[in-house]
Amino acid sequence: MANTKVARRLGDILVQSGRISEEQLELALKEQRQTSEKLGGVLQRLGICTENEIGQILAEQAGVPHMDLAAATVQPEAAELLPAEFARERRVLPLGLHGDTLVLAMANPMDLTAIDEASTLSDRYIEVVHVNESEIEAALPRFYGGGVDVDDLLQRAIEDARFALREEGRATAGESPFMRLVDLLIQKGVDEKATDIHVEPEERVLRTRYRLDGRLVQGPSLPKELQSVVTTRLKIMANMNISETRLPQDGHILFEDESRKVDLRVSSFPGVHGETLVSRILDKENLILGLERIGMAEPVLRTFRQDISRSHGIVLVTGPTGSGKTTTLYSALSWLNKPDVKIITLEDPVEYELPLINQGQIQPAQGFSFAAGLRAILRQDPDIILVGEIRDQETARMAIRAALTGHLVFSTLHTNDAAGAVPRLLDMGIEPFLLAATLIGVLAQRLVRAVCPDCLEERSLTPDQCDMLGLDPGEGAAMAFPVGRGCPACKQTGYRGRLAVFEYLRVSEDLRLRVAAGATREDIAAAAREAGMRTLREDALAKVREGKTSIDELLRVTS
Repeated sequence: MANTKVARRLGDILVQSGRISEEQLELALKEQRQTSEKLGGVLQRLGICTENEIGQILAEQAGVPHMDLAAATVQPEAAELLPAEFARERRVLPLGLHGDTLVLAMANPMDLTAIDEASTLSDRYIEVVHVNESEIEAALPRFYGGGVDVDDLLQRAIEDARFALREEGRATAGESPFMRLVDLLIQKGVDEKATDIHVEPEERVLRTRYRLDGRLVQGPSLPKELQSVVTTRLKIMANMNISETRLPQDGHILFEDESRKVDLRVSSFPGVHGETLVSRILDKENLILGLERIGMAEPVLRTFRQDISRSHGIVLVTGPTGSGKTTTLYSALSWLNKPDVKIITLEDPVEYELPLINQGQIQPAQGFSFAAGLRAILRQDPDIILVGEIRDQETARMAIRAALTGHLVFSTLHTNDAAGAVPRLLDMGIEPFLLAATLIGVLAQRLVRAVCPDCLEERSLTPDQCDMLGLDPGEGAAMAFPVGRGCPACKQTGYRGRLAVFEYLRVSEDLRLRVAAGATREDIAAAAREAGMRTLREDALAKVREGKTSIDELLRVTS
């Protein structure tokens, strides 16, 4: 009961401030009753509020300033005044001393008990500032230590597993040392916010690699003798057939650590030296939902919101695998999600579960394809439909039919840019006049690595970069752009995290006539540019100028 009271209090504050509507609060509270999460976390996951917006409103209510921790000067000696256990439990961080006053960053500035305890423990007066909880959590290990290093635990686990294998003389994956080793391999990926874990057998070692910010980095190399127990343990956890090693398999793991549950999609592939296993990590805590949070420029965001508010038509998101299409689509659905709207999805597979949305997963082996599922969905009285991908003519025709009969349809295509979606659908056999009548817009996107804020510095362009950007070398030398030097926070890469770059092709009346006439990709792209469309490269360059990414990343992902 106490949690509900606090939740409604925060909800009332947000409603009174005009940040959310009564309808949005009711949706979030309904989801909270099912998940028992904090209301703030639910609002962020649904894309209704950002953590920063909630923080600023909480700070206003408490009458304290809201601070960006990245811009603050933290005195390490201040941390010595409070025990690490207290700081972690209460989500507080001592920032500095002013005479007899300790400046204390708090995630919950209304926690009067924590303020009194901090004053007693430090023997100082307390001056409170509000800092977002995620920023405090990220900073606490720097000042209080992060406990035992996972890499150290892994090395010990490898030795324990080797010893157990030699002692027993058999490769039994159910033994504790082997279970611990595999758990730590997964834990490392979760802690480092990897998107994939690769376990790859070679002739003499079992190699592991982790995909961080879109790039594969080396993990621990395991002795060849542990290959069988590691792969067998992973397959047992994923409910795969451990006796089948000649055919690919798919499985699923629900991995649970002390603080959260994480889903892993596991795929096995038979190779020359044994089975390769790749685990895709689906961590809800790393899912950023909310159209205003995924990095769209304000004019694009405004136009995109207007277009997805229509009652019928097709909106497509294009880009290669791993370019963030699912996050964008989920953000759009979350923005449209209301109790009086029925939304049904058909995915391969369902990556994250969303409240109040009916999500289905195709099963090709049982004949449940995108096309078959879409036929069934149309009998379910939906308002909005998400089709995970348009792969063939039948699915494309069904999506067009759904749009023509009064439904708003979202889907994805694999094309290099937004204009390329039109000829791709025409190549699938869609009549130009039907496509012109239903297509609302096409959003193309890519992910670029974000420059690490802890080691960012500005440098001039190199001659090669000037050449690729079509700039005069003298002009490039006079311009400063962000570069990450490399530091412990970013593992010496110069990058930390990723952000999206977009181009949005809105189908105007002029473009609609061109599509109906069967115009080429080049004609459509040129017309869209004349109408003001900002290309992927131009959007990436804008983010470079804002200090968010680098010229190297711009050149890597755009052409």
